[in-house]
Amino acid sequence: MFSLLSTVLLLSLSARSLAAPALLQSRAIAQPLFDQLNLFEQFSAAAYCPGNNDSPNSKLTCAAGNCPLVEAADTETLAEFQNSLVTDVTGYVAVDHTNSHVVVGFRGSSSLRNYIADLDFPLVPADICAGCLVHDGFWNSWLEARDGVMKAIMSIDDSYPDYSLVVTGHSLGAAIATIAAAQLRNEGHPAALYTYGSPRVGQLTFAEYVTNQPGGNYRVTHTQDPVPRLPPIAIAGYSHTSPEYFISSPNDVTPTPNDITQFDGINELNGNAGQLGLDVSDHGWYFNAIGACADFELFK
Repeated sequence: MFSLLSTVLLLSLSARSLAAPALLQSRAIAQPLFDQLNLFEQFSAAAYCPGNNDSPNSKLTCAAGNCPLVEAADTETLAEFQNSLVTDVTGYVAVDHTNSHVVVGFRGSSSLRNYIADLDFPLVPADICAGCLVHDGFWNSWLEARDGVMKAIMSIDDSYPDYSLVVTGHSLGAAIATIAAAQLRNEGHPAALYTYGSPRVGQLTFAEYVTNQPGGNYRVTHTQDPVPRLPPIAIAGYSHTSPEYFISSPNDVTPTPNDITQFDGINELNGNAGQLGLDVSDHGWYFNAIGACADFELFK
């Protein structure tokens, strides 16, 4: 999960600085899209489960019972990573033979080093595009995972030519996934990007570049989740990618297609950003309790 210190920073910003909430037009998304959003939320949930980060060539499982669709599929991890030197970036590269996907999943914050990365706000140049600036902590997290992820993807290109590549994550994991997808696309891998509760990752040039890349972007937010409002736009022009898929149903309720509205546009203010309230618990519930497997280790 995202740092409590980050939440405190957000709470220090007056709700008056946010746009007034727009009246949402009830517009159900299509069932096939809903099914994909639900499936990859569970792949993001699986990244929190310790057993999926330290035992390559094994099936993805969730001890908390929050990824039944993933557990029902014929999956195998090809690479797992954790406990990197600086940022403790954690996740896996897996093959889903049931649904014909190669999935790269990144875990959200679960250690002190993760939280330090969360708070490393300064923007730094990234070799994603000309003029791209991204969050220093997120960028360093990706750099520590990049070689292993790229090697795993390149090693299976010829083995599963008909499988689609998907990059996914929640919270910190969503931010790293955004950078990873952009880099993979640049390297000729048309990755689809599914993120849940993602903070802003970079400035406007980066957000526009990722938005316009082929592959598909699915940035999911939930009611008054405070993390998608971090870092604030006022800090160096941090911007979100488009589109946003906004879940309006409450916690502890499984959403339906009628509960999800699509909003288009960089930094649009009709979805999560248009909600005046803040509720940290909304960050932990998307299609289910997404971080239920999290095993926080302060000194890890």
